[in-house]
Amino acid sequence: MSEKAVTELLQGLVAALDRPTPALDLKAADAFVWHGDAGRLEPVAEVNRIDIGLLKGIEEQKATLLENTRRFAQRLPANNALLWGARGTGKSSLVKAVHAAVGEGLALVEIHRDEIAGLPGLLQALRDGGRRFLLFCDDLSFDSGDTSYKSLKAVLEGGIEGRPENVVFYATSNRRHLMPRDMIENERTSAISPGEAVDEKVSLSDRFGLWLGFHNMDQDTYFEIVEGYAEHYRLGKGRKALRAEALEWSMARGARSGRVAWQFIQDLAGRLGKRL
Repeated sequence: MSEKAVTELLQGLVAALDRPTPALDLKAADAFVWHGDAGRLEPVAEVNRIDIGLLKGIEEQKATLLENTRRFAQRLPANNALLWGARGTGKSSLVKAVHAAVGEGLALVEIHRDEIAGLPGLLQALRDGGRRFLLFCDDLSFDSGDTSYKSLKAVLEGGIEGRPENVVFYATSNRRHLMPRDMIENERTSAISPGEAVDEKVSLSDRFGLWLGFHNMDQDTYFEIVEGYAEHYRLGKGRKALRAEALEWSMARGARSGRVAWQFIQDLAGRLGKRL
């Protein structure tokens, strides 16, 4: 790199450091996306979600998360929640639906997995935000060599300040302990103190007071979801024909889940010329 290019690069870095951090308008919307590199919250005008009544086959998980969130919105003690399990079973849909169902001025803030290292800065900004925040990270997991999980551990429970009273953290993951199984097994076989090494890796999930498991659904539940969507959107398809087509759709994909059911409904609505 030439001397001129280096100078320009350094000047750009100095200018970025001198640039004032934009003020965060924490009442601009009821949902935000955190952009850690810019230190700002982007308001979301309309959240991509479905009505909580359309989420079928997860009644226990729905009731538990709804009650925990209502307590939090009412300034009562509430737990961080980890929604873990099979793909497409409604984990992230439930978080967004619960936020809408609770209301009460509760703000939803989405933080992406690769922004976790900057989580302390976000929590500092939210601490005096004048409202309550549901912090949401979708598809949270950590791979071998990734140490950012230690920042999350400290923020959730272990740090001096800990989690602000007006923030609760919900995460979804396909992994119960947020770590791949082979990573945990490798610690058992290669570490000097296997027990301590494994405890270090899995203790992150212990920071979540609620563990809600989501599992593969049976055919009847799949049909219930499809029929609920079809009725809600008035697709006007006979029950027998609807089930036959939904079954064929699921078999072609080799899976039954809420996501597969929704994809079928989108295809059906398109073929019928109806908007969702």
